[in-house]
Amino acid sequence: MSNLPVDGTPLAADPLTRAVLEIDEYSAGLGWDQPARLFALVDTAKLRDQEPSLAAQLGIDDSTTASLTPVEQDEIPAGTPLDEFLGTIAWPDAVSGCALTVERLMLPPSAEESVPEGMNEAQLAKWVAAHPDRQEVRMTVAVLRDGSRESALRLREKDSTAEVLTGSSLVPGLADALAATFED
Repeated sequence: MSNLPVDGTPLAADPLTRAVLEIDEYSAGLGWDQPARLFALVDTAKLRDQEPSLAAQLGIDDSTTASLTPVEQDEIPAGTPLDEFLGTIAWPDAVSGCALTVERLMLPPSAEESVPEGMNEAQLAKWVAAHPDRQEVRMTVAVLRDGSRESALRLREKDSTAEVLTGSSLVPGLADALAATFED
């Protein structure tokens, strides 16, 4: 993964924002309808010094300027609810942070009034999937041990790097769940 888009312009000044956008670009290259993906965020300089063979495998050398390197983890087990899976994770001290990219359907706030009452989770998911105003979104959320957070949102209908929305509080529930993976 590279911290530079095709035209070579840096994606962002903040290292966490750069890492989130790098993961978003990587995920965009894989296309839509992908499973959730989990990444460890490691200090690039430490990775280069302490794990030179892994750094070389990831294409990291002395010219690499990124301060955080995303390292994709094993696939999330199919059929396991994301919140349950995240509850099983513990990171070694060498990991500075983590990130997750996941696709979901969302509705605009105006649709909240029309949600039928008394539906279970499966019924609600089916109702949202059939709603004419639904949007497919890919969310990439990252947290660091120090509490820093960043997110990137990409709508399928506006699937362009120029249309990616970033912000530290776009997906607070998912950021909280990721931050919990660093708690003792």
